[in-house]
Amino acid sequence: MTEPLTPPLTVMLIDDDLMDRQLAQEAFELLEQPCTLVTVESGPAALLLLKETPTHLPDVILLDINMPEMTGFELLAELKADPQLRFLPVVMLSTSDNSEDVTQAYTLHASAYLMKSIHFQTTLEQLKDFIDFWTQTKLTTWPKMISG
Repeated sequence: MTEPLTPPLTVMLIDDDLMDRQLAQEAFELLEQPCTLVTVESGPAALLLLKETPTHLPDVILLDINMPEMTGFELLAELKADPQLRFLPVVMLSTSDNSEDVTQAYTLHASAYLMKSIHFQTTLEQLKDFIDFWTQTKLTTWPKMISG
């Protein structure tokens, strides 16, 4: 019996900075690994999208910490409190290496904490490693396994 094929990884990037979203889009287009990037500009917009399309959940969320309206930490807490969304892997994305931010991220059950780089080549390498890791750990039954 052959193993079911794993569909391409779907990543949702939630970041209020248009330039960061465009840079991520550019970087994802350069990656060799097949991957779909969905970008969202705010926590409230992301919550709405995730709740409206529970059958099309991303495989992993990249979440900026410093956003107006709703911080990344506030959104992370909302996601982890929602029975349909709590199992989504969330990787916090920040320019901050403040140990309190890292501690808060893991206290709120973030899957990982990734430092944003100011250099495009470094960002590209980080994203390649990120995609490789999450592609290897992706389940073929995701997200059907949580929706019953």
